[in-house]
Amino acid sequence: MATSTQNAITLKGSAAILTEYLNYGINAILFQRGIYPPEQFTSVQQYGITVLMSKEEKIITFLQHVLCQVQEWLTHNEVEKITMIITNVHTKEVLESWDFKVQNEPGDGSKIDPNNPTSSKELKKIQAEIRDVMRQLAASVSYLPLIECICTFDVLIHTLKKTDIPEKWNETGEVQIQNAQTVQFKSFSTGLHKMDTIVNYKMTD
Repeated sequence: MATSTQNAITLKGSAAILTEYLNYGINAILFQRGIYPPEQFTSVQQYGITVLMSKEEKIITFLQHVLCQVQEWLTHNEVEKITMIITNVHTKEVLESWDFKVQNEPGDGSKIDPNNPTSSKELKKIQAEIRDVMRQLAASVSYLPLIECICTFDVLIHTLKKTDIPEKWNETGEVQIQNAQTVQFKSFSTGLHKMDTIVNYKMTD
């Protein structure tokens, strides 16, 4: 019994796993979609594969700030989805939106405490599922339209209505992409959260 409890994933641990994936996933998308020059990235080993991470202090700081808040909300099951948008700098048109949808799961174990649920799913298995998603992200460059304009990105967090929003954060509406196509990637689950990754992109004229 002691061992299974010791290895159990808590809500806090599950939120940390999702946030870590978001950091690596968003960086991988920035690299794959050519939002910033390749020389601004460095390769790291994660999930048993090579992932490209931005070296730019501004991007690192921005993502740390946003994802720290995401992790806090995930710990309390207050996040519905996180959306990364890629926008044309000159026209302000949104060309792509990457949705990371969150579904809360009940956990498992012989004594399920709804206030402190845990999951006995092995970390190795979760990381293997994340690796499959990361590989799909890397392969998406082969069919997504080439981005030929200067773009920027932002991260939007869709929370429950009751969620307390920090003062410096602004409310925003749904993102609309004209003539959008959608591709859904594999999902992964910690046993407490399930995350789906979906890209909506504008078809080239």
